[in-house]
Amino acid sequence: MSTDAAPAPTASTLADVLAVLEGAYPLAWAEDWDRAGLVVGARGASVDRVHLAVDPTLAVVREAIDQGAQLLVTHHPLLLRGVSFLPEDTGKGAVVGELIRSGTALWCGHTNVDRSSRGTVGAWIRALDLQEPRALAGGPGDPASADAAHASRLVGLGVVGRLPEATTVGALAERIAQRVPATVQGIRFTGDPDRPVRTLALAPGAGDSLLEAATASGADAFVTSDLRHHPVLEHLESAASERAVPAVLDVAHSASEALWLPHVKELLGEALPQLEVGISSLSTDPWSGRAG
Repeated sequence: MSTDAAPAPTASTLADVLAVLEGAYPLAWAEDWDRAGLVVGARGASVDRVHLAVDPTLAVVREAIDQGAQLLVTHHPLLLRGVSFLPEDTGKGAVVGELIRSGTALWCGHTNVDRSSRGTVGAWIRALDLQEPRALAGGPGDPASADAAHASRLVGLGVVGRLPEATTVGALAERIAQRVPATVQGIRFTGDPDRPVRTLALAPGAGDSLLEAATASGADAFVTSDLRHHPVLEHLESAASERAVPAVLDVAHSASEALWLPHVKELLGEALPQLEVGISSLSTDPWSGRAG
């Protein structure tokens, strides 16, 4: 009987974790305007616990620190719009100050995560079991796919696929409500709840710029977030030309992207099993109530 003990796993560094994240979500896949990547942190620092969340809010940062995480990974960037000053009496300044004092790193993904089969779009494909998925926009023909080593995981900004079985707009809304975190908004939809749906377009996060792409795709319904009055009304009114337009389902932004968090936890666990990976228990949806 061998007495050889299995070697103890070596400690991970921040660079090790970033190699996994940026292998699955290459920074080259991010839109030119985006700000994905390492925001705060020393690449040589040890990491044994990672905390995952949709947004890098002050409450989320403090939750990560309280749980002993050396790295916070969020879907949304902290500094998407440039700033010149970060005093701690501002929200972003307070976040950066807390991170630096605690020695907690911050890595943000965004449109590079949205494009990946292991990212937000991929999470929705699995959640709804979409068949034969194809890119709604920004797919493999896009310049962002230049990194051939990872191109097999490139999906696009949004996806179109077929549901395993036909359903209705109302039933689809109920199904989605059961799969995403609950919010005050719930799942809003347009038109007849009994309208049949088999082909579905979806784009996690803000997607009203993709309404025309969803129509061109031939989808029966389009699932996205942050839908504004005028774009949706104009989309529906375009049916006056006897052109078929998909029904629209509006999911709260943070809820639509929270589906990704278990998948990035799985990704990190597969690659670096010595890591402890936790998911935030906090909702970063800004709305807390409604009346009427």
